[in-house]
Amino acid sequence: MDFRIERDSLGEVRVPKDVYWGPQTQRSHDNFPQNSELMPLELIHALVLVKKACAEVNFEKNLLDKDRSKLIVKACEKILSGELDSHFPLTVWQTGSGTQSNMNVNEVISHYGNEIVGTNLLHPNDHVNMSQSSNDTFPTAIHISAAIAIKNRLIPEIDNAIEVLENLEKENEGIIKIGRTHLQDATPLSFSQEISAWKFMMIKTKSMIEDSMKYLYKLAIGGTAVGTGLNAPKDFGIRVAAKISEYSSLPFESSENKFHSLTSHDAIANAHGALKSLAADLMKMANDIRWLASGPRCGIGEINIPANEPGSSIMPSKVNPTQAESLTMICVQVMSNDIAVGFAASQGNFQLNVFMPLIIYNFLQSVRLLSEGIKHFNSKCLSGLKADRDKMSFNLNNSLMLVTALAPKIGYDNAAKLARYAHSNGITLKKASEELSILTAEEFDKYIKPENMV
Repeated sequence: MDFRIERDSLGEVRVPKDVYWGPQTQRSHDNFPQNSELMPLELIHALVLVKKACAEVNFEKNLLDKDRSKLIVKACEKILSGELDSHFPLTVWQTGSGTQSNMNVNEVISHYGNEIVGTNLLHPNDHVNMSQSSNDTFPTAIHISAAIAIKNRLIPEIDNAIEVLENLEKENEGIIKIGRTHLQDATPLSFSQEISAWKFMMIKTKSMIEDSMKYLYKLAIGGTAVGTGLNAPKDFGIRVAAKISEYSSLPFESSENKFHSLTSHDAIANAHGALKSLAADLMKMANDIRWLASGPRCGIGEINIPANEPGSSIMPSKVNPTQAESLTMICVQVMSNDIAVGFAASQGNFQLNVFMPLIIYNFLQSVRLLSEGIKHFNSKCLSGLKADRDKMSFNLNNSLMLVTALAPKIGYDNAAKLARYAHSNGITLKKASEELSILTAEEFDKYIKPENMV
């Protein structure tokens, strides 16, 4: 490999000749784990959006000349196209402020820009990082990347799930089945009512996630090193936030307290808490579906789900609820990520939190996993879910909990006696009622109408 010699404040550094990064990126690449989890590209691109906005505002403030401003913007747009993604090699497990990734972005912008004009017109610190600090650009990029990922990736998949469940609810209207509480038989409900709970969980958690985003829209930019805004012009944060809002079509605005924005990550912890709520609801729905589909002969077996692949290497024809298993594993990972995000968010010492790369890595992983998990669960499981009407009817008519409808007529104690007798003798409630002379067959049929119990 060919190298070039770069210099920074610590001295000379050998940098591969064919990369756009510079000495500070190379030092980080050499000093921290390689071939490990890399800084998410969503975060890198959010930092580039910040650089683009800052270059334009610095020009408007007469701090940066037109040529340099335009060159930075051009380099940013090249990076945002995805064509230079390979030039961001740094691991998540670096400095906790994200300084090295901020400098990675600064160096790539300046090197690529200088290559365009054929001269060293841009300096990564003096021009690309003008009016900024890693301490305000990185938390700003956290909020931007988190909000964009939720809006563009997760919300559309939740909406798709709601639509699928809405169709399932309509498709299964009028089917009466037995309910279950404590994993035991309970009173009846319609299958559409059971599905409606799944649908409303998606509606409710979508609302929680969207509500949490209003805090993500507050940006730290303009606070520079400790929140005072040293070396940044007046209203810099307001102007930059307005441009980022324009670029992203999201309502970003400058945080009213930059001291808070640099050291506290309550907004991202709160938003991830909403993701955890979604994961909890998805876990419940996926578990319901795999329980109801259990069997096919020795389980509940009230629904059929698509047979996507063979389920066993030894048991022929076995089919497993693999989409439910995949989704529930994703839910466990998201819940685990929530612990990491929450603990990391608590580590703001004095004027800065230094767990920021971990926070955004886990957050974006959760959004990505949930988005992909919901997408595949929708297409490979939910959309092909079918009720087994015969099995639902069989379980319904053999349930002892239909006796609940008799309690107002014959009293709680007689109803309990009737259910125990039927269970002990392996007979139906109707037969037990006749043998105990509690109700005639005609009276039993009059009072026990499952369709009136839902």
